[in-house]
Amino acid sequence: MTDDNVSQLKRILEGALLAAGEPLTLERLAHLFPEGLAPGNGELRSALKEIASDFTGRGFELKEVASGWRFQVCEDLSDWVSHLWEEKPTRYSRALLETLSLIAYRQPVTRGEIEEVRGVSVSSNIIRTLLEREWVRVVGHRDVPGRPAMYATTKTFLDYFNLKTLDELPALSEIRDFDKINAELELEGVVDPESMLSNAAKELQEEGVAQGDIDDLREQ
Repeated sequence: MTDDNVSQLKRILEGALLAAGEPLTLERLAHLFPEGLAPGNGELRSALKEIASDFTGRGFELKEVASGWRFQVCEDLSDWVSHLWEEKPTRYSRALLETLSLIAYRQPVTRGEIEEVRGVSVSSNIIRTLLEREWVRVVGHRDVPGRPAMYATTKTFLDYFNLKTLDELPALSEIRDFDKINAELELEGVVDPESMLSNAAKELQEEGVAQGDIDDLREQ
């Protein structure tokens, strides 16, 4: 492609990403062009990487998450940008975040298995909230009496927490403070993945969970 063609391709992609209001896959970006004239995935990726480089050091960035590419506010600006919203967003309980962390690290997992690790029952409201948020979904049923539902995280979960794949989840030994995550959840799309599901290991230990069970979360 000529420099002019690359420049025009970048402008088209920038406009589409700004207008979409949601992540766009390479396939959807290719559909912007007439049949037979669409750039290949390699050309699209190259243009997207150039766009990301162009905005280095700015107040927003181009980021690839599970559902595709999107423009978003830089994570380190969340404290300032969050003041645009006067209404206080929902704050999530420690029990909900512990449940979500267990699903994320041990999926697919049943409600009973979550309760076995945490040592306490899981409220139906917690499961309903996670399902309504589309952070988790039912991916099957365990082949045991009662055939309990098995839960796993979704692309929406990855997008919300600024992740491309589950491999980007922080190790439990690296995550920090549950109260910190509630503050960061106040600005959707501007979350530091390293502090997501913070202090899970510490809080699970305080609930009396065996260290071996905690270590197993990451391995599974």
